[in-house]
Amino acid sequence: MARKTHNEKLQHTGDLPKVADISAQPEAVRRYGGAKMLIAPPMQYNQMMANIPEGKVTTVDRIRSSLAEQAGADFTCPLTAGIFTNLCARASVERDSDKIPYWRTLRAKGELNEKYPDGIEGHKLLLEMEGHTIIHKGKRAFVDGYEENLADLGGAT
Repeated sequence: MARKTHNEKLQHTGDLPKVADISAQPEAVRRYGGAKMLIAPPMQYNQMMANIPEGKVTTVDRIRSSLAEQAGADFTCPLTAGIFTNLCARASVERDSDKIPYWRTLRAKGELNEKYPDGIEGHKLLLEMEGHTIIHKGKRAFVDGYEENLADLGGAT
C-alpha cells in the first residue's frame, strides 16, 4: 500500500473536530487552564494559516487560542497543533496550486520552525523576503519584533 501524500493526510478528518473532557487529568487541567480540550482537524489550521497576510505573522499558540474560542473549548491540543501546522506546510509545498504562506506561522515567542520544509534556513529566507528581521539566539532563530506584526485572527491573543 502506497504512503499517503501530505495533501491526503490534510484532507483526512476522522472524527475531528472534537472536544475532549480531560477533567480526570488534574495536572493537564491546571497546566492548560481548563478541562475542555479541542482537537481540531488539519484543514482548520490550513484555513487559518492561509489567511495570514503578507508582512504579518502569527504563532501556533495564537491559532490554537482562536480555534478553541471558536469551538467553545478551554484550549486546543498542543501536540496535534504542532503536527498539523507542519502537515499544512508540507502539503502546501507538495501542491502545484493553492499554496498557503505557512512560513508566516511561527512557534511560541516568534521562533522559526525547524520542521518546516527546508528547515530554519528555508523559513528564514521566506520571512526575510517579506521584510522581517531574523535574530539568532544560540541555535534558535526568532522574528525580531514579531509582536508588532501579528495578524488579526478574530479575537485571539
